[in-house]
Amino acid sequence: MRTFLAIALSPEVTRNIGTIQDRLKKSLTGEVRWVRPEGVHLTLKFFGEITPAEAERIGAVVAGPAAAAAPFVLEVRGLGSFPNLNRPRVIWLGLAGETVALLSLHRELERELAAAGFPEEERPFQAHLTLGRVKIPKGILGLAGAMETEAAVAAGRIPVNEIALFKSELTPRGAIYTRLAAFPLRG
Repeated sequence: MRTFLAIALSPEVTRNIGTIQDRLKKSLTGEVRWVRPEGVHLTLKFFGEITPAEAERIGAVVAGPAAAAAPFVLEVRGLGSFPNLNRPRVIWLGLAGETVALLSLHRELERELAAAGFPEEERPFQAHLTLGRVKIPKGILGLAGAMETEAAVAAGRIPVNEIALFKSELTPRGAIYTRLAAFPLRG
């Protein structure tokens, strides 16, 4: 099964993401595959295809760092694109608030999972919420203007009280995510 570790969003943030996407759809031309608002999440680690036994091992490893971490709050704000505005592949919302706590939790999870045999991500962690993926980067128009107009966009707060392991099933209508396990932050 295809899996990832993530932080789910509050209902308020999910609703606000839909509103932001609607505004962007009106100001951009080009092919963008928009993520359904209810499918947006903060990915901490993507595992790809794993077995049920590996999922159990992941759960055993993740429970420790999660229990040691204190709950924290993130704020969703700012619009950006990867790798850059000239060649956008991903349109995203940024995160502010208690990002030091997020980075610390991510670092500890990576360390513990690597020790358990799950390779560390090669790219540096850049916390973001993916709004859409650009199919043809040179064919997207209006992104610079949207970035300027939406520079101060805010989508609300995410109270982070747990992290979860999700299964991802790819379908023609988009990915379907199923929560396999949750790990409360108790520190």
